[in-house]
Amino acid sequence: MPIILIADDNKQITSILEEYAKKEGFVPKVALDGREAIDLFQKISPDIVLLDVMMPKMDGFEVCREIRKTSNVPVIMITARGEDFEKIMGLDIGADDYIVKPFSPGEVMARVRAILRRITRTDGQKQQVYSFDNLNINLDDYVVMINKQNVSLTKKEIELLWTLATNKNKVFSRDNLLNSLWGYDYFGDNRTVDSHIKRLRAKLDEFAHDSWEIKTIWGVGYKFEGKLNEE
Repeated sequence: MPIILIADDNKQITSILEEYAKKEGFVPKVALDGREAIDLFQKISPDIVLLDVMMPKMDGFEVCREIRKTSNVPVIMITARGEDFEKIMGLDIGADDYIVKPFSPGEVMARVRAILRRITRTDGQKQQVYSFDNLNINLDDYVVMINKQNVSLTKKEIELLWTLATNKNKVFSRDNLLNSLWGYDYFGDNRTVDSHIKRLRAKLDEFAHDSWEIKTIWGVGYKFEGKLNEE
Protein backbone atom coordinates (compact mmCIF):
# COMPACT_ATOMS: atom_id res chain seq x y z
CA MET A 1 0.00 0.00 0.00
CA PRO A 2 1.26 3.54 -0.74
CA ILE A 3 2.72 5.47 2.18
CA ILE A 4 1.61 9.06 2.79
CA LEU A 5 3.61 11.35 5.09
CA ILE A 6 1.40 13.92 6.84
CA ALA A 7 3.38 16.77 8.41
CA ASP A 8 1.40 19.28 10.49
CA ASP A 9 1.73 20.47 14.07
CA ASN A 10 -2.07 20.50 14.55
CA LYS A 11 -2.93 17.08 15.99
CA GLN A 12 -6.62 17.48 15.19
CA ILE A 13 -5.82 18.00 11.50
CA THR A 14 -3.34 15.12 11.34
CA SER A 15 -5.85 12.82 13.06
CA ILE A 16 -8.57 13.64 10.52
CA LEU A 17 -6.24 13.29 7.53
CA GLU A 18 -4.86 10.07 8.95
CA GLU A 19 -8.34 8.53 9.11
CA TYR A 20 -9.24 9.65 5.59
CA ALA A 21 -5.93 8.34 4.28
CA LYS A 22 -6.59 4.92 5.81
CA LYS A 23 -10.01 4.81 4.14
CA GLU A 24 -8.30 5.54 0.82
CA GLY A 25 -5.97 2.57 1.31
CA PHE A 26 -2.86 4.52 2.34
CA VAL A 27 -0.44 3.83 5.15
CA PRO A 28 -0.29 7.23 6.93
CA LYS A 29 2.76 8.37 8.87
CA VAL A 30 2.54 11.57 10.92
CA ALA A 31 5.15 14.20 11.80
CA LEU A 32 4.33 17.10 14.14
CA ASP A 33 7.24 19.40 13.27
CA GLY A 34 9.57 20.04 10.36
CA ARG A 35 12.59 18.28 11.80
CA GLU A 36 10.55 15.16 12.51
CA ALA A 37 9.15 15.35 8.97
CA ILE A 38 12.66 15.23 7.46
CA ASP A 39 13.76 12.39 9.74
CA LEU A 40 10.62 10.38 9.00
CA PHE A 41 10.88 11.06 5.27
CA GLN A 42 14.40 9.65 5.18
CA LYS A 43 13.32 6.53 7.08
CA ILE A 44 10.11 5.59 5.26
CA SER A 45 10.52 6.97 1.68
CA PRO A 46 6.82 7.87 1.30
CA ASP A 47 4.94 7.87 -1.99
CA ILE A 48 3.49 11.34 -1.38
CA VAL A 49 3.83 14.11 1.23
CA LEU A 50 1.23 16.48 2.73
CA LEU A 51 3.27 19.35 4.15
CA ASP A 52 2.01 22.21 6.30
CA VAL A 53 3.78 25.53 5.81
CA MET A 54 3.73 26.76 9.41
CA MET A 55 5.48 24.21 11.62
CA PRO A 56 7.94 24.47 14.52
CA LYS A 57 11.68 23.71 14.19
CA MET A 58 11.56 23.84 10.35
CA ASP A 59 8.78 25.36 8.29
CA GLY A 60 7.25 23.59 5.31
CA PHE A 61 9.30 25.54 2.79
CA GLU A 62 12.55 24.42 4.42
CA VAL A 63 11.32 20.83 4.55
CA CYS A 64 10.34 20.90 0.88
CA ARG A 65 13.77 22.25 -0.08
CA GLU A 66 15.43 19.43 1.85
CA ILE A 67 13.22 16.81 0.20
CA ARG A 68 13.97 18.18 -3.26
CA LYS A 69 17.70 17.77 -2.72
CA THR A 70 17.29 14.01 -2.95
CA SER A 71 13.80 13.18 -4.18
CA ASN A 72 11.08 14.06 -6.69
CA VAL A 73 8.33 12.53 -4.56
CA PRO A 74 5.04 14.47 -4.95
CA VAL A 75 4.58 17.19 -2.32
CA ILE A 76 1.31 18.99 -1.55
CA MET A 77 1.81 22.14 0.52
CA ILE A 78 -0.84 23.19 3.04
CA THR A 79 -1.10 26.89 3.88
CA ALA A 80 -3.31 28.64 6.42
CA ARG A 81 -3.57 31.92 4.56
CA GLY A 82 -3.64 31.13 0.88
CA GLU A 83 -1.71 34.26 -0.02
CA ASP A 84 -0.31 34.28 -3.53
CA PHE A 85 3.32 34.74 -2.45
CA GLU A 86 3.12 31.56 -0.33
CA LYS A 87 1.63 29.57 -3.19
CA ILE A 88 4.24 30.88 -5.62
CA MET A 89 7.09 30.17 -3.21
CA GLY A 90 5.84 26.63 -2.65
CA LEU A 91 5.66 25.94 -6.38
CA ASP A 92 9.03 27.59 -6.97
CA ILE A 93 10.83 25.29 -4.54
CA GLY A 94 9.29 22.18 -6.05
CA ALA A 95 5.85 21.55 -4.55
CA ASP A 96 3.43 19.83 -6.92
CA ASP A 97 0.26 21.39 -5.52
CA TYR A 98 -1.04 23.51 -2.66
CA ILE A 99 -4.22 23.62 -0.65
CA VAL A 100 -5.58 26.30 1.67
CA LYS A 101 -6.94 25.84 5.20
CA PRO A 102 -9.71 25.33 6.08
CA PHE A 103 -10.08 22.47 3.64
CA SER A 104 -12.24 19.43 3.06
CA PRO A 105 -10.35 16.20 3.83
CA GLY A 106 -12.16 14.71 0.85
CA GLU A 107 -10.69 17.40 -1.39
CA VAL A 108 -7.20 16.69 -0.07
CA MET A 109 -7.58 12.99 -0.86
CA ALA A 110 -8.92 13.84 -4.34
CA ARG A 111 -5.76 15.83 -5.05
CA VAL A 112 -3.61 13.01 -3.73
CA ARG A 113 -5.39 10.52 -6.00
CA ALA A 114 -5.02 12.84 -9.02
CA ILE A 115 -1.26 13.22 -8.54
CA LEU A 116 -0.67 9.51 -7.97
CA ARG A 117 -2.77 8.59 -11.02
CA ARG A 118 -0.64 10.88 -13.16
CA ILE A 119 2.53 9.23 -11.86
CA THR A 120 1.07 5.78 -12.49
CA ARG A 121 0.30 6.75 -16.09
CA THR A 122 3.95 7.61 -16.71
CA ASP A 123 5.31 4.53 -14.94
CA GLY A 124 5.93 1.60 -17.23
CA GLN A 125 6.88 3.74 -20.19
CA LYS A 126 10.24 2.96 -21.72
CA GLN A 127 13.14 5.37 -21.84
CA GLN A 128 11.84 8.91 -21.75
CA VAL A 129 14.56 11.07 -23.29
CA TYR A 130 14.01 13.86 -25.78
CA SER A 131 16.52 16.08 -27.60
CA PHE A 132 16.11 19.08 -29.85
CA ASP A 133 19.26 20.89 -30.93
CA ASN A 134 20.98 21.96 -27.69
CA LEU A 135 18.10 20.89 -25.42
CA ASN A 136 18.05 17.48 -23.74
CA ILE A 137 15.27 16.32 -21.43
CA ASN A 138 15.57 13.09 -19.46
CA LEU A 139 12.23 12.43 -17.81
CA ASP A 140 13.46 9.19 -16.26
CA ASP A 141 15.96 11.08 -14.12
CA TYR A 142 14.22 14.49 -14.22
CA VAL A 143 17.26 16.17 -15.70
CA VAL A 144 17.19 19.00 -18.26
CA MET A 145 20.34 20.19 -20.01
CA ILE A 146 21.02 23.02 -22.47
CA ASN A 147 24.41 23.02 -24.17
CA LYS A 148 25.32 20.15 -21.82
CA GLN A 149 24.74 22.41 -18.81
CA ASN A 150 22.25 21.36 -16.17
CA VAL A 151 19.13 23.55 -15.85
CA SER A 152 17.71 23.68 -12.34
CA LEU A 153 13.97 23.11 -12.76
CA THR A 154 11.26 21.85 -10.46
CA LYS A 155 9.56 18.53 -11.15
CA LYS A 156 6.45 20.21 -12.53
CA GLU A 157 8.48 22.57 -14.73
CA ILE A 158 10.27 19.59 -16.25
CA GLU A 159 6.98 17.83 -16.91
CA LEU A 160 5.59 20.99 -18.51
CA LEU A 161 8.65 21.40 -20.74
CA TRP A 162 8.52 17.71 -21.68
CA THR A 163 4.84 17.93 -22.69
CA LEU A 164 5.43 20.96 -24.90
CA ALA A 165 8.77 19.89 -26.40
CA THR A 166 7.74 16.34 -27.29
CA ASN A 167 4.79 17.82 -29.17
CA LYS A 168 6.87 20.36 -31.08
CA ASN A 169 4.82 23.14 -32.73
CA LYS A 170 1.55 21.80 -31.30
CA VAL A 171 -0.51 24.47 -29.53
CA PHE A 172 -1.80 23.55 -26.06
CA SER A 173 -4.55 25.53 -24.40
CA ARG A 174 -4.14 26.34 -20.73
CA ASP A 175 -6.92 23.88 -19.93
CA ASN A 176 -5.13 21.17 -21.97
CA LEU A 177 -2.00 21.63 -19.91
CA LEU A 178 -3.86 21.92 -16.63
CA ASN A 179 -5.72 18.68 -17.26
CA SER A 180 -2.68 16.83 -18.58
CA LEU A 181 -0.27 17.79 -15.82
CA TRP A 182 -2.44 18.44 -12.79
CA GLY A 183 -5.37 16.13 -13.53
CA TYR A 184 -9.04 16.62 -14.33
CA ASP A 185 -9.97 16.84 -10.66
CA TYR A 186 -7.37 19.50 -9.88
CA PHE A 187 -9.03 22.32 -7.97
CA GLY A 188 -6.90 25.20 -9.24
CA ASP A 189 -7.34 27.39 -12.31
CA ASN A 190 -5.39 28.05 -15.48
CA ARG A 191 -3.42 30.88 -13.88
CA THR A 192 -1.39 28.04 -12.39
CA VAL A 193 -0.23 27.22 -15.93
CA ASP A 194 0.68 30.85 -16.66
CA SER A 195 2.77 31.16 -13.50
CA HIS A 196 4.63 27.92 -14.24
CA ILE A 197 5.31 29.00 -17.84
CA LYS A 198 6.65 32.36 -16.63
CA ARG A 199 9.07 30.74 -14.19
CA LEU A 200 10.09 28.06 -16.69
CA ARG A 201 10.91 30.66 -19.36
CA ALA A 202 12.95 32.72 -16.92
CA LYS A 203 15.10 29.71 -16.04
CA LEU A 204 15.52 28.59 -19.66
CA ASP A 205 16.44 32.10 -20.75
CA GLU A 206 19.56 31.93 -18.62
CA PHE A 207 20.94 29.73 -21.42
CA ALA A 208 21.21 30.47 -25.15
CA HIS A 209 18.57 28.68 -27.21
CA ASP A 210 18.11 30.53 -30.50
CA SER A 211 16.71 27.48 -32.29
CA TRP A 212 13.64 27.01 -30.08
CA GLU A 213 11.36 28.81 -27.64
CA ILE A 214 8.17 28.42 -25.65
CA LYS A 215 5.85 30.70 -27.54
CA THR A 216 2.61 32.28 -26.37
CA ILE A 217 -0.30 31.94 -28.79
CA TRP A 218 -2.44 34.83 -27.65
CA GLY A 219 -5.99 33.88 -26.74
CA VAL A 220 -5.17 30.18 -27.02
CA GLY A 221 -2.20 28.96 -25.02
CA TYR A 222 1.40 27.88 -25.57
CA LYS A 223 3.60 25.81 -27.86
CA PHE A 224 7.21 24.70 -28.14
CA GLU A 225 8.38 26.26 -31.40
CA GLY A 226 11.35 24.67 -33.13
CA LYS A 227 13.14 26.91 -35.62
CA LEU A 228 15.56 24.46 -37.19
CA ASN A 229 15.37 23.83 -40.94
CA GLU A 230 13.07 26.80 -41.46
CA GLU A 231 13.43 28.84 -44.60
